[in-house]
Amino acid sequence: MKDEYDFAGAEQGKFYVPMEEIELPIYLDKDVAAFLRKKQGKSNSLEALVNDLLRKDIEIAQCFSS
Repeated sequence: MKDEYDFAGAEQGKFYVPMEEIELPIYLDKDVAAFLRKKQGKSNSLEALVNDLLRKDIEIAQCFSS
């Protein structure tokens, strides 16, 4: 390591990414992924299908928790 570093041209926060923007990978079990791919169709992505199913589950859960 150097004794001194020159930070004169440094930019604070240059590589900062808010936690809300970080996309975490989700790994599906093989049987679940195979089932969803059959239901996926050609127009929707697997990600869109999973998001739609989860939104419906959230909506149902909110009906029972209210």
